Amino acid sequence: MSRTGTVTPGGTDPAADTGTAADAGTGTAADAGTGTAADAETGSGPAPAAAVRRGPLHGLPWLVWRRHRALLRTGLLITVAGCATFAYQRIGLMDFLHTNGASAGAGSQVSQEFQNAFGTMFSRDVEFLRLLPLLTGLFLGAPLIAAEQERGTLKLVTTQSASRGRWLAATLGLPLALVVLCTTLLSAAFTWLWSPAHALVADGDWLESGAFDTTGPVPVATALFLTSCGIALGMLIRRVTAAMAATAVLSVVASVIWDEKVRALLGTLRSVSYPYDGDGPSLPAASVRIDDWVSTADGTLYGFGTCTTGDAEACRAKLGIVNRVTQYFDYGQMAGMQWLGAGILLALAAVVLACAVWRAHRRPL
Repeated sequence: MSRTGTVTPGGTDPAADTGTAADAGTGTAADAGTGTAADAETGSGPAPAAAVRRGPLHGLPWLVWRRHRALLRTGLLITVAGCATFAYQRIGLMDFLHTNGASAGAGSQVSQEFQNAFGTMFSRDVEFLRLLPLLTGLFLGAPLIAAEQERGTLKLVTTQSASRGRWLAATLGLPLALVVLCTTLLSAAFTWLWSPAHALVADGDWLESGAFDTTGPVPVATALFLTSCGIALGMLIRRVTAAMAATAVLSVVASVIWDEKVRALLGTLRSVSYPYDGDGPSLPAASVRIDDWVSTADGTLYGFGTCTTGDAEACRAKLGIVNRVTQYFDYGQMAGMQWLGAGILLALAAVVLACAVWRAHRRPL
Protein backbone atom coordinates (compact mmCIF):
# COMPACT_ATOMS: atom_id res chain seq x y z
CA MET A 1 0.00 0.00 0.00
CA SER A 2 2.73 2.38 0.96
CA ARG A 3 4.61 1.43 -2.16
CA THR A 4 1.68 2.34 -4.34
CA GLY A 5 1.51 5.83 -2.95
CA THR A 6 5.23 6.47 -2.93
CA VAL A 7 6.37 9.47 -4.89
CA THR A 8 9.11 8.71 -7.35
CA PRO A 9 12.24 10.81 -7.43
CA GLY A 10 11.03 12.55 -10.50
CA GLY A 11 8.03 13.83 -8.58
CA THR A 12 5.39 11.85 -10.42
CA ASP A 13 3.07 9.24 -9.08
CA PRO A 14 2.65 6.23 -11.36
CA ALA A 15 -0.91 5.86 -10.26
CA ALA A 16 -1.46 9.47 -10.94
CA ASP A 17 0.17 9.01 -14.32
CA THR A 18 -2.17 6.16 -15.07
CA GLY A 19 -5.14 8.21 -14.07
CA THR A 20 -3.98 11.13 -15.97
CA ALA A 21 -3.53 9.14 -19.14
CA ALA A 22 -6.91 7.59 -18.68
CA ASP A 23 -8.46 10.91 -18.05
CA ALA A 24 -6.67 12.32 -21.04
CA GLY A 25 -7.75 9.45 -23.19
CA THR A 26 -11.37 9.38 -22.10
CA GLY A 27 -11.84 13.00 -21.21
CA THR A 28 -10.31 14.32 -24.37
CA ALA A 29 -12.36 12.11 -26.58
CA ALA A 30 -15.49 12.96 -24.71
CA ASP A 31 -14.70 16.59 -24.62
CA ALA A 32 -13.89 16.57 -28.28
CA GLY A 33 -17.05 14.75 -29.12
CA THR A 34 -19.38 16.65 -26.87
CA GLY A 35 -17.62 19.96 -27.29
CA THR A 36 -17.82 19.78 -31.05
CA ALA A 37 -21.46 18.94 -30.99
CA ALA A 38 -22.18 21.71 -28.54
CA ASP A 39 -20.14 24.17 -30.51
CA ALA A 40 -21.97 23.18 -33.65
CA GLU A 41 -25.29 23.78 -31.90
CA THR A 42 -24.32 27.12 -30.43
CA GLY A 43 -22.32 28.29 -33.47
CA SER A 44 -19.26 29.11 -31.36
CA GLY A 45 -16.90 26.65 -33.09
CA PRO A 46 -14.03 27.58 -35.40
CA ALA A 47 -15.05 29.59 -38.45
CA PRO A 48 -15.22 27.70 -41.74
CA ALA A 49 -12.36 28.18 -44.20
CA ALA A 50 -12.65 31.47 -46.05
CA ALA A 51 -13.52 31.30 -49.71
CA VAL A 52 -10.55 31.74 -52.05
CA ARG A 53 -10.43 35.32 -53.25
CA ARG A 54 -9.93 35.92 -56.93
CA GLY A 55 -7.72 38.70 -58.13
CA PRO A 56 -8.47 41.00 -61.07
CA LEU A 57 -7.13 38.30 -63.38
CA HIS A 58 -8.25 34.69 -63.11
CA GLY A 59 -8.94 31.81 -65.40
CA LEU A 60 -7.82 32.21 -68.98
CA PRO A 61 -6.79 35.89 -68.68
CA TRP A 62 -4.51 34.93 -65.79
CA LEU A 63 -3.03 32.15 -67.91
CA VAL A 64 -2.36 34.60 -70.75
CA TRP A 65 -0.73 37.05 -68.34
CA ARG A 66 1.36 34.24 -66.85
CA ARG A 67 2.56 33.11 -70.26
CA HIS A 68 3.54 36.60 -71.45
CA ARG A 69 4.16 38.38 -68.14
CA ALA A 70 7.78 39.33 -68.89
CA LEU A 71 6.91 41.13 -72.11
CA LEU A 72 3.73 42.71 -70.75
CA ARG A 73 5.52 43.97 -67.64
CA THR A 74 8.27 45.39 -69.83
CA GLY A 75 5.66 47.29 -71.81
CA LEU A 76 4.16 48.73 -68.64
CA LEU A 77 7.59 49.77 -67.34
CA ILE A 78 8.45 51.45 -70.65
CA THR A 79 5.16 53.33 -70.50
CA VAL A 80 5.80 54.58 -66.97
CA ALA A 81 9.37 55.59 -67.83
CA GLY A 82 8.28 57.34 -71.05
CA CYS A 83 5.50 59.32 -69.35
CA ALA A 84 7.86 60.34 -66.54
CA THR A 85 10.47 61.46 -69.08
CA PHE A 86 7.97 63.57 -71.01
CA ALA A 87 6.76 65.17 -67.77
CA TYR A 88 10.33 66.02 -66.80
CA GLN A 89 11.10 67.46 -70.24
CA ARG A 90 8.05 69.68 -70.06
CA ILE A 91 9.46 71.52 -67.05
CA GLY A 92 12.40 72.91 -69.03
CA LEU A 93 10.24 73.50 -72.09
CA MET A 94 7.71 75.63 -70.20
CA ASP A 95 10.51 77.68 -68.65
CA PHE A 96 11.81 78.46 -72.15
CA LEU A 97 8.35 79.36 -73.46
CA HIS A 98 7.58 81.63 -70.51
CA THR A 99 10.81 83.49 -71.18
CA ASN A 100 10.78 83.66 -75.00
CA GLY A 101 7.17 83.12 -76.08
CA ALA A 102 5.43 80.17 -77.66
CA SER A 103 5.72 81.22 -81.31
CA ALA A 104 8.27 82.80 -83.57
CA GLY A 105 8.97 82.90 -87.27
CA ALA A 106 11.12 80.23 -88.85
CA GLY A 107 14.74 81.32 -88.85
CA SER A 108 14.26 83.89 -86.11
CA GLN A 109 16.55 84.12 -83.08
CA VAL A 110 13.99 82.49 -80.79
CA SER A 111 13.41 79.67 -83.26
CA GLN A 112 17.14 79.05 -83.53
CA GLU A 113 17.56 79.00 -79.76
CA PHE A 114 14.66 76.58 -79.45
CA GLN A 115 16.16 74.22 -82.02
CA ASN A 116 19.50 74.30 -80.22
CA ALA A 117 17.91 73.59 -76.85
CA PHE A 118 15.09 71.16 -77.71
CA GLY A 119 15.47 70.07 -81.34
CA THR A 120 17.43 66.92 -80.56
CA MET A 121 15.13 66.09 -77.65
CA PHE A 122 12.00 66.19 -79.78
CA SER A 123 13.69 64.23 -82.56
CA ARG A 124 14.55 61.41 -80.16
CA ASP A 125 11.07 61.43 -78.63
CA VAL A 126 9.48 61.15 -82.05
CA GLU A 127 11.79 58.32 -83.09
CA PHE A 128 10.97 56.45 -79.89
CA LEU A 129 7.21 56.82 -80.35
CA ARG A 130 7.33 55.90 -84.03
CA LEU A 131 9.31 52.77 -83.18
CA LEU A 132 6.86 51.51 -80.54
CA PRO A 133 4.13 50.26 -82.94
CA LEU A 134 6.76 48.27 -84.83
CA LEU A 135 8.04 46.75 -81.59
CA THR A 136 4.56 45.73 -80.47
CA GLY A 137 3.95 44.05 -83.81
CA LEU A 138 7.32 42.26 -83.75
CA PHE A 139 7.63 41.11 -80.14
CA LEU A 140 4.01 40.87 -79.03
CA GLY A 141 1.86 40.28 -82.10
CA ALA A 142 3.96 37.86 -84.15
CA PRO A 143 4.84 35.40 -81.32
CA LEU A 144 1.47 35.57 -79.55
CA ILE A 145 -0.04 32.53 -81.26
CA ALA A 146 2.87 31.43 -83.47
CA ALA A 147 4.92 30.51 -80.40
CA GLU A 148 2.14 28.24 -79.14
CA GLN A 149 1.86 26.63 -82.55
CA GLU A 150 5.62 26.16 -82.89
CA ARG A 151 5.94 24.50 -79.47
CA GLY A 152 2.86 22.35 -79.96
CA THR A 153 1.22 23.59 -76.76
CA LEU A 154 -1.73 24.97 -78.68
CA LYS A 155 -3.05 21.49 -79.39
CA LEU A 156 -3.17 20.81 -75.65
CA VAL A 157 -4.90 24.11 -74.92
CA THR A 158 -7.60 23.55 -77.51
CA THR A 159 -8.49 20.14 -76.07
CA GLN A 160 -9.27 21.49 -72.59
CA SER A 161 -12.69 22.40 -71.21
CA ALA A 162 -12.46 26.04 -72.35
CA SER A 163 -13.91 26.63 -75.79
CA ARG A 164 -11.77 27.90 -78.62
CA GLY A 165 -13.74 31.14 -78.68
CA ARG A 166 -13.02 31.82 -74.99
CA TRP A 167 -9.36 31.00 -75.47
CA LEU A 168 -9.09 33.36 -78.44
CA ALA A 169 -10.91 36.14 -76.59
CA ALA A 170 -8.51 35.92 -73.65
CA THR A 171 -5.38 35.45 -75.77
CA LEU A 172 -6.14 38.43 -77.99
CA GLY A 173 -8.07 40.62 -75.57
CA LEU A 174 -5.56 41.08 -72.75
CA PRO A 175 -2.47 41.92 -74.88
CA LEU A 176 -4.44 44.24 -77.17
CA ALA A 177 -6.00 45.99 -74.16
CA LEU A 178 -2.52 46.63 -72.74
CA VAL A 179 -1.36 47.91 -76.14
CA VAL A 180 -4.24 50.41 -76.14
CA LEU A 181 -3.53 51.44 -72.54
CA CYS A 182 0.21 51.94 -72.97
CA THR A 183 0.09 53.75 -76.31
CA THR A 184 -2.76 55.98 -75.13
CA LEU A 185 -0.80 57.06 -72.06
CA LEU A 186 2.39 57.68 -74.04
CA SER A 187 0.56 59.58 -76.77
CA ALA A 188 -1.29 61.73 -74.24
CA ALA A 189 1.93 62.51 -72.38
CA PHE A 190 3.82 63.45 -75.55
CA THR A 191 0.91 65.52 -76.85
CA TRP A 192 0.94 67.38 -73.51
CA LEU A 193 4.66 68.04 -74.04
CA TRP A 194 4.48 68.98 -77.72
CA SER A 195 1.31 71.11 -77.92
CA PRO A 196 2.57 74.29 -76.15
CA ALA A 197 5.55 74.51 -78.53
CA HIS A 198 4.00 73.10 -81.70
CA ALA A 199 4.77 76.28 -83.66
CA LEU A 200 8.48 76.00 -82.79
CA VAL A 201 9.09 72.26 -83.10
CA ALA A 202 10.58 71.67 -86.57
CA ASP A 203 9.53 75.25 -87.44
CA GLY A 204 5.87 74.26 -87.09
CA ASP A 205 5.99 71.37 -89.56
CA TRP A 206 3.60 69.00 -87.78
CA LEU A 207 2.98 66.83 -90.85
CA GLU A 208 6.45 65.75 -91.96
CA SER A 209 8.37 66.07 -88.69
CA GLY A 210 6.63 63.09 -87.10
CA ALA A 211 4.31 64.93 -84.73
CA PHE A 212 1.28 63.88 -86.79
CA ASP A 213 2.08 60.19 -86.23
CA THR A 214 3.06 60.45 -82.55
CA THR A 215 0.29 62.58 -81.05
CA GLY A 216 -3.45 62.14 -80.69
CA PRO A 217 -5.08 58.85 -81.71
CA VAL A 218 -2.67 57.91 -84.50
CA PRO A 219 -0.06 56.06 -82.35
CA VAL A 220 -2.79 53.96 -80.72
CA ALA A 221 -4.35 53.00 -84.05
CA THR A 222 -0.96 52.28 -85.63
CA ALA A 223 0.08 50.01 -82.75
CA LEU A 224 -3.20 48.10 -82.91
CA PHE A 225 -2.92 47.69 -86.67
CA LEU A 226 0.66 46.39 -86.65
CA THR A 227 0.01 44.14 -83.65
CA SER A 228 -3.04 42.67 -85.39
CA CYS A 229 -1.02 42.09 -88.54
CA GLY A 230 1.68 40.38 -86.49
CA ILE A 231 -0.90 38.09 -84.87
CA ALA A 232 -2.42 37.16 -88.24
CA LEU A 233 0.97 36.55 -89.87
CA GLY A 234 2.09 34.44 -86.93
CA MET A 235 -1.08 32.33 -87.14
CA LEU A 236 -0.53 31.76 -90.86
CA ILE A 237 3.23 31.14 -90.83
CA ARG A 238 3.36 29.16 -87.54
CA ARG A 239 7.01 30.03 -86.97
CA VAL A 240 8.04 32.86 -84.67
CA THR A 241 11.18 34.04 -86.46
CA ALA A 242 9.58 33.97 -89.91
CA ALA A 243 6.48 35.72 -88.58
CA MET A 244 8.59 38.48 -87.02
CA ALA A 245 10.49 38.97 -90.29
CA ALA A 246 7.23 39.15 -92.25
CA THR A 247 5.82 41.65 -89.74
CA ALA A 248 8.90 43.85 -90.09
CA VAL A 249 8.61 43.86 -93.89
CA LEU A 250 4.89 44.64 -93.71
CA SER A 251 5.57 47.47 -91.26
CA VAL A 252 8.09 49.09 -93.60
CA VAL A 253 5.76 48.79 -96.59
CA ALA A 254 2.83 50.15 -94.62
CA SER A 255 4.94 53.06 -93.37
CA VAL A 256 5.99 54.03 -96.90
CA ILE A 257 2.41 53.86 -98.18
CA TRP A 258 1.18 55.89 -95.22
CA ASP A 259 3.83 58.59 -95.63
CA GLU A 260 3.74 58.88 -99.40
CA LYS A 261 0.14 58.16 -100.36
CA VAL A 262 -2.31 58.27 -97.47
CA ARG A 263 -1.37 61.04 -95.05
CA ALA A 264 -1.58 63.91 -97.54
CA LEU A 265 -5.05 62.74 -98.65
CA LEU A 266 -6.57 62.91 -95.17
CA GLY A 267 -7.34 66.62 -95.45
CA THR A 268 -8.45 69.13 -98.05
CA LEU A 269 -5.68 71.42 -99.26
CA ARG A 270 -6.23 75.11 -98.83
CA SER A 271 -4.86 77.64 -101.32
CA VAL A 272 -3.65 81.20 -101.22
CA SER A 273 -2.96 83.26 -104.37
CA TYR A 274 -0.66 86.26 -104.67
CA PRO A 275 0.80 88.28 -107.58
CA TYR A 276 3.50 86.52 -109.57
CA ASP A 277 6.12 89.17 -108.80
CA GLY A 278 4.75 90.07 -105.38
CA ASP A 279 5.83 89.09 -101.88
CA GLY A 280 4.29 86.05 -100.33
CA PRO A 281 2.72 83.86 -99.46
CA SER A 282 1.32 84.90 -96.10
CA LEU A 283 0.26 81.63 -94.49
CA PRO A 284 -1.45 81.14 -91.12
CA ALA A 285 0.80 80.27 -88.17
CA ALA A 286 1.96 76.63 -87.98
CA SER A 287 0.72 75.86 -91.48
CA VAL A 288 2.41 73.16 -93.54
CA ARG A 289 3.29 74.19 -97.06
CA ILE A 290 2.56 71.35 -99.48
CA ASP A 291 2.86 72.58 -103.08
CA ASP A 292 3.32 75.68 -105.26
CA TRP A 293 1.76 76.51 -108.63
CA VAL A 294 1.37 79.37 -111.06
CA SER A 295 -2.06 80.34 -112.34
CA THR A 296 -3.97 82.52 -114.72
CA ALA A 297 -6.46 85.15 -113.67
CA ASP A 298 -9.34 82.66 -114.03
CA GLY A 299 -7.60 80.11 -111.75
CA THR A 300 -6.09 77.71 -114.29
CA LEU A 301 -3.08 76.07 -112.64
CA TYR A 302 0.28 75.31 -114.20
CA GLY A 303 3.32 73.68 -112.69
CA PHE A 304 5.60 75.92 -110.67
CA GLY A 305 8.39 75.53 -113.24
CA THR A 306 6.26 76.72 -116.14
CA CYS A 307 7.79 79.58 -118.12
CA THR A 308 10.99 79.84 -116.09
CA THR A 309 13.49 79.43 -118.93
CA GLY A 310 14.09 81.30 -122.19
CA ASP A 311 11.77 84.23 -122.81
CA ALA A 312 9.85 83.68 -119.58
CA GLU A 313 7.83 86.90 -119.73
CA ALA A 314 6.58 86.23 -123.26
CA CYS A 315 5.69 82.68 -122.26
CA ARG A 316 3.71 83.85 -119.23
CA ALA A 317 1.97 86.51 -121.29
CA LYS A 318 0.97 83.92 -123.86
CA LEU A 319 -0.50 81.59 -121.21
CA GLY A 320 -1.96 84.41 -119.16
CA ILE A 321 -0.02 83.53 -115.99
CA VAL A 322 -0.32 86.36 -113.50
CA ASN A 323 -0.40 84.70 -110.05
CA ARG A 324 1.41 82.24 -107.85
CA VAL A 325 -0.58 79.74 -105.78
CA THR A 326 0.52 77.99 -102.61
CA GLN A 327 -1.36 75.02 -101.22
CA TYR A 328 -1.09 74.18 -97.53
CA PHE A 329 -2.64 72.47 -94.52
CA ASP A 330 -3.72 74.66 -91.64
CA TYR A 331 -2.85 73.61 -88.09
CA GLY A 332 -6.58 73.57 -87.33
CA GLN A 333 -6.97 70.65 -89.76
CA MET A 334 -4.55 68.44 -87.88
CA ALA A 335 -6.98 66.90 -85.37
CA GLY A 336 -9.56 66.01 -88.02
CA MET A 337 -6.92 64.46 -90.26
CA GLN A 338 -5.56 62.43 -87.34
CA TRP A 339 -8.96 61.01 -86.39
CA LEU A 340 -9.70 60.13 -90.00
CA GLY A 341 -6.36 58.37 -90.37
CA ALA A 342 -6.83 56.59 -87.03
CA GLY A 343 -10.28 55.45 -88.13
CA ILE A 344 -8.84 53.92 -91.29
CA LEU A 345 -6.13 52.08 -89.34
CA LEU A 346 -8.61 50.84 -86.74
CA ALA A 347 -10.93 49.57 -89.46
CA LEU A 348 -8.05 47.70 -91.08
CA ALA A 349 -7.03 46.25 -87.71
CA ALA A 350 -10.61 45.06 -87.10
CA VAL A 351 -10.71 43.38 -90.51
CA VAL A 352 -7.38 41.63 -89.90
CA LEU A 353 -8.47 40.40 -86.46
CA ALA A 354 -11.83 39.26 -87.78
CA CYS A 355 -10.11 37.23 -90.50
CA ALA A 356 -7.72 35.70 -87.96
CA VAL A 357 -10.56 34.72 -85.61
CA TRP A 358 -12.62 33.34 -88.48
CA ARG A 359 -9.71 31.18 -89.63
CA ALA A 360 -9.05 29.98 -86.08
CA HIS A 361 -12.67 28.80 -85.81
CA ARG A 362 -12.81 27.22 -89.25
CA ARG A 363 -9.48 25.44 -89.43
CA PRO A 364 -7.27 23.52 -87.01
CA LEU A 365 -4.68 25.59 -85.21
